[in-house]
Amino acid sequence: MPEIDNPKVALDKVINKSRVHFYKPFQIAETLHQHRMGRVMDLTQIEDYRNISKRWRDDVSKRLVGRVSTSSARFQDNVFDDNAMPPIFLAKLGLLNVATKGGVEAYIYRRFAQKLDKVDAIRQYIMMVDPSAFSLVELVHRMVQDPGLRRSVDKIYEITVYALFSTIVRALEVTVTLHVGNPDLGVLKDFEKFMHTILGLASDQTQITVPAALYRVGVTNAADRGLDMWSNFGPAVQVKHLTLTPDLMGEIVDSVRADRIVIVCLGAEKELVVTLLQQVDYIDKVQGIITMEDLDQWYNICLSDKYQDKLGKQLLLDLRREFEDEFPAGTQINPFMTERNYLKIELPRGWNMTQETSRPIPRGW
Repeated sequence: MPEIDNPKVALDKVINKSRVHFYKPFQIAETLHQHRMGRVMDLTQIEDYRNISKRWRDDVSKRLVGRVSTSSARFQDNVFDDNAMPPIFLAKLGLLNVATKGGVEAYIYRRFAQKLDKVDAIRQYIMMVDPSAFSLVELVHRMVQDPGLRRSVDKIYEITVYALFSTIVRALEVTVTLHVGNPDLGVLKDFEKFMHTILGLASDQTQITVPAALYRVGVTNAADRGLDMWSNFGPAVQVKHLTLTPDLMGEIVDSVRADRIVIVCLGAEKELVVTLLQQVDYIDKVQGIITMEDLDQWYNICLSDKYQDKLGKQLLLDLRREFEDEFPAGTQINPFMTERNYLKIELPRGWNMTQETSRPIPRGW
């Protein structure tokens, strides 16, 4: 049975928990749209739309946010679970949506447009701020203080860490040398193709030096516990803002197949992280722990008068590029809503554009 008995409350719960890419609300909206168009007859019969609704969702998300969900099948399916939007609630919303000629759909997409406006405010700060005025603390504060963006704050942590680490590695002119130590010419000959294809070595080479580099794994789902970044010089980087437990810490470390891990966390959680690592006997796998205070200090150094031209400007360019890649620009939402008349459709009676409540910034800043 559903945890709550109000379809509107259930819908708002799904919307409020959604990241800026809005995959689950899209899936609900598009299922309601298909029902209103007569392509789904009975919304209580989940098997009539469980799988095809993902395609409807993807068609819209590709247009509105430029990507599709890459979450696990189980994570995608749970939108219709009892604790989200069960068929009995969806059917009630379907009746209301038909009666209001798309009012429920319009509500969902207006909530999405509302969230995009908040993303755009963050975008304007990142894109327009002068290097001398940029503040990592301010950027994170804006994300955390806004209820509509808080669910995506881990991605802000991730892209700010990636941009900073990449900038510092380039500034230090770090290189990595790969050396084949086996002098056996027969082995070298037999595995010549492997050395060329996998190691990047020519047939007459046993050593190569390349610039050190960091790479982001890319877009992941909200429940992901895996790797955030990897490097060609050893460490894997895990950026976490979660409330950690021994089980979660073990899950995180187990999911990263690397001998050396760097963990980035809030300063207030550093001691807890060390304690948990010791409890689960993973401390030897961790090369180091970096706090948000460390990141703030390094950002300030890069953006100082001393390094602004050499490091600060490129750092902000990298940050802006990663933000654009991670967060939707929203250029298609108004044309989309105009095509479907969502800007003119009257919302169901009493359905106001709810503003999510705020909460204080986390400890550690």
